[in-house]
Amino acid sequence: MEGSPVEEWDVVLVGGGVMSATLGVLLAEVQPDWRIAVLERLDAAGLESSSAQNNAGTGHAGLCEFNYTPRRPDGGVDASGAVRIGEQFASSLLFWARLVERGELGPPEAFVRSVPHLGLGRGADGVAWLRARWEALRGHPLFTDLEFSEDPAVLAAWLPLLFAGRAGDEPLAATRAAQGTDVDFGVLTRQLLAALQRRGGDVRTRQEVTSLRRRGRHWHLEVRDLGTRRRRRLRTPYVFVGAGGGTLPLLQAARVPEVRRYGAFPISGRFLRTDRPQLVAAHRGKVYGHAEPGAPSISVPHLDLRVVDGRESLLFGPFAAFSPRFLVHGRPTDLLRSVRAGNLPVLLASVRDNRSLVGYLVRQVTSSREARMAALRRFVPSARAEDWTLVTAGQRVQVLKRTGGRGTVVGFGTEVLTSAGGSLAALLGASPGASTAVATALDVLAASSPQRMAEWAPRLAALAPSAASVRAPDPDRLAEAVAGARRVLGLTPVVAAAPDQGVGAP
Repeated sequence: MEGSPVEEWDVVLVGGGVMSATLGVLLAEVQPDWRIAVLERLDAAGLESSSAQNNAGTGHAGLCEFNYTPRRPDGGVDASGAVRIGEQFASSLLFWARLVERGELGPPEAFVRSVPHLGLGRGADGVAWLRARWEALRGHPLFTDLEFSEDPAVLAAWLPLLFAGRAGDEPLAATRAAQGTDVDFGVLTRQLLAALQRRGGDVRTRQEVTSLRRRGRHWHLEVRDLGTRRRRRLRTPYVFVGAGGGTLPLLQAARVPEVRRYGAFPISGRFLRTDRPQLVAAHRGKVYGHAEPGAPSISVPHLDLRVVDGRESLLFGPFAAFSPRFLVHGRPTDLLRSVRAGNLPVLLASVRDNRSLVGYLVRQVTSSREARMAALRRFVPSARAEDWTLVTAGQRVQVLKRTGGRGTVVGFGTEVLTSAGGSLAALLGASPGASTAVATALDVLAASSPQRMAEWAPRLAALAPSAASVRAPDPDRLAEAVAGARRVLGLTPVVAAAPDQGVGAP
């Protein structure tokens, strides 16, 4: 390979997921003269965490997720997390709608559709938590359609599959947001990358980055074409690594000092899935419960309507499983290869300081099919084992680091990391990154190129308003902007069935 020509690029994006696709389109908008390359190891873009097969497809907007509204000691809730996620998702909606209006994205119905989001409160504490959540959010313009009910007839109309055959007198309540969405982030990724290509970007698949090194003022990448086995050398002043579970190993191999003491632990997500038409027809939404007392927030159960390649199904979970791979298409040696002398103390501290989480994961990995069906029947009392199949839906890497002397699991947020004066940026962590891709990409730009943001601001504001600018308008203007984006995307709120319509069991 020595002596082969070096390709010169202004930007190289490693990883062909929704984050690289979003960042690439934004960079092409603000710097149309820049040469941008995207490198993806698999046969097509959007096949790892962004794939519809590898996530729940929820357009996370804070409409139904309890973990974004933790309870306060006085019984109320802190709604700031839900509002923040709602604003970030609104940024994504506005960005997608503006690209559709420009004719730069394909048909929006291919990647986003209306699916109601519901929260389910169980027991006296769960109902009180849900009511406090609703009261804290319903006055905000992004949550104006959030409904609350404890009426059994209303609940049965909203969630017929969950309430058919339900016995007992456990207190129950639900909220419903008709503006919820189901998103196929894999299709969206490919549409965004197609838009980037039309702007002059170069998207290459089956390209494995084998080396990343900083030399002088440039990053040098060695890349192997997995089809032809040909090797290439690339040089660029700016690299973004958005390779999901492959990000930390690549940064470690590149000797990026900021991750020297970071560890990683992979977790597979499993769901029970049914394609039975009668069951799918009886559940037209995504319903999120709350974690059981003492259980970690990652255990929040949810039952989701999914539409993948035009085929509808229901997914219930998640159930954690273990694989040493950092990607669905990763290597069995990924975990072992990530352990270094510098991060071993962090790995050990994380085990010591997160015993409840470790215990939960052990119980999940060793749980039986009967135990998983029992968890499902707490949601769907009439569930039959023969109707449901266990599927693996993605691989996530939880980032471990030391915070305040304790080992901390970082993975359930998105952390923007920069190095070498902002010439390298990377994303670490997991959900809800896809839903908040635009806000996160803007954070990447601000962290990488703060000196350019004033120059870029007008173009960015025209295409991709930040969460802060979403927050700025008065309530009427914000509601009007989001409603306009939803109309462009063909998102029509799904009206709930009336209680007296007698929606029955499948």
